[in-house]
Amino acid sequence: MRNLITALALTVATGAATMAQAAGPAAPNAKNYVAGDYVEARTASVFAGACHYNGELTTAGREAEMVWHVKEGAWNGVSLAGLSALASVASDSNLQDADAPRRSVLYIDARATPAQAQALADALKARCGKSLGDVAQVKRVSISFARTGETYRVSAKGVSELAVNAMPDHACCLQPNLVWYQPLVTLSNRRVGFTRVSGIQDKTLGSSWTKSNQNTAFYGAFSL
Repeated sequence: MRNLITALALTVATGAATMAQAAGPAAPNAKNYVAGDYVEARTASVFAGACHYNGELTTAGREAEMVWHVKEGAWNGVSLAGLSALASVASDSNLQDADAPRRSVLYIDARATPAQAQALADALKARCGKSLGDVAQVKRVSISFARTGETYRVSAKGVSELAVNAMPDHACCLQPNLVWYQPLVTLSNRRVGFTRVSGIQDKTLGSSWTKSNQNTAFYGAFSL
């Protein structure tokens, strides 16, 4: 009898394992999983010669704008698909210094419902908190996000205009030793972009800035 019970238990376990393998890997936690496109621009070149990098290291790179466009996912059970968010980040030191205090403002897509706005802000604070630092304010603005291939266009009404193109021949991949920084969030298929225009016009953090026509951007796919 004992041998019969053991055999039956092994049969059930084997069958369960086979069914699990057939089903494939477990899906992400539908309650807290957000993924999509990401682009950021800095006030220092992220791909440049050594002299250019050293010249900016202590005088620039203290500000950045970060943009997320959600393609799929939800947070705390609230769907966020199709929404965008932008963050303005500032520090007294180059953002390469991960331990330097930072302040930020979050701008949440005006199309979001109150529940979606809260969920998106909560997701970004929870998963990107170190990059954002002290979130001074969360604001609602009209955000348009367009991606064509590796060309990104973002407009946040009254706050920012961002235009980023791919670098010719993906030079950042051919010469990785000239990439001096890392994106402020973890990305898949990270690339360096040529920034045609970028900047933040809101003075909530004490100043506004613009930066154009330099290799100051990163882009890729994010997941939170």
